[in-house]
Amino acid sequence: MSIVVRAIDVGFGNTKYVTASAQGQVDCAHFASLAYFGQDEIPVESMGGRRRTVQVPVDGLLYEVGPDVEFAADRFRSRQLHDGYTQTAEYRALATGALHFMKVETVDLLVVGLPVSQYTSKRAALQKAMTGTFHAGRKQRIVVKRALVVPQPQGALYWCAQQNPSVGLPKYKSLVMDVGSRTFDWLVTRGMRVVPHMSDSVTRGVSDILRHIADTVGARMKEDFRDLDAVDRALRSGQILRLNQIDHDLKKFDTAIHKIADQALDFVLARLDGPQELEHIILVGGGAYLYTKAVRRRFPKHKITEVADPMYANVRGFQLLGEQYVRERPELFRADGGSVTSEASVSAGSQ
Repeated sequence: MSIVVRAIDVGFGNTKYVTASAQGQVDCAHFASLAYFGQDEIPVESMGGRRRTVQVPVDGLLYEVGPDVEFAADRFRSRQLHDGYTQTAEYRALATGALHFMKVETVDLLVVGLPVSQYTSKRAALQKAMTGTFHAGRKQRIVVKRALVVPQPQGALYWCAQQNPSVGLPKYKSLVMDVGSRTFDWLVTRGMRVVPHMSDSVTRGVSDILRHIADTVGARMKEDFRDLDAVDRALRSGQILRLNQIDHDLKKFDTAIHKIADQALDFVLARLDGPQELEHIILVGGGAYLYTKAVRRRFPKHKITEVADPMYANVRGFQLLGEQYVRERPELFRADGGSVTSEASVSAGSQ
């Protein structure tokens, strides 16, 4: 039988999701983690054509989410940067939007992640919330039969292990660091087994860098400047931030950026017995590029592994973890007398 496995990584900054998976090739897409609410369904049109968004109902309101959400009418941009994120209507709307853009009607196993510091306390609640029927707008319903919740960096670890098998060998210890919008997560593992007392999260992610720059630029302009997305775009592109017809060179903030990254790494090093036993140090996440120099400076004797498309490392690993979960537990996915007996039987489907 065909088992549909899918993965979603609802981050504070971006929502990443799998669109197809076959023979170790995992295709992904993403959209900004923004959800604009209203009470009535409105045409999702903008000047120049229809925008790629969907309006999903959650708790009596309709939330517009998707790749073109930036063109939605609402000027207020609220990001849920707090520990209760997974329990918000916005999180539900973003996850539902990701399911909608996967173009599936049923998901046999959905894999999602949690920050390391929240994994134990919030795992059961999130697994329950991600199982059931999701209303994806325009009378579309998507059924998720089973959900699997994993620590976020574990996805990146598993993805890297597929590229470099020595990462998964039990005799080696690995450190996986995941730079997100709000949280800086890390896992220490021996082989694929997590060492809990050395693994954790700290709220010292990219949003702290963006807020520092925005506050400083705003003070210089003597204005209340809060457009963190504009700062983010300028940093990623390496371009000048132009405001009020004045250029602001963000390279001047390199020292502050490195200091914030150092503060996150202070927490990591405090948890380690010492870096000498680490065989693999892996840096992933959408904000990895801002932390690379600090990581190399704090681990000068180690080679730092950076993966292609670091923003997708977790969700790709989630997908492969889900496919392995199905192969190892075929009795959970039997239907009409069938069973999953080989890798070829497991599929994320294709668009």
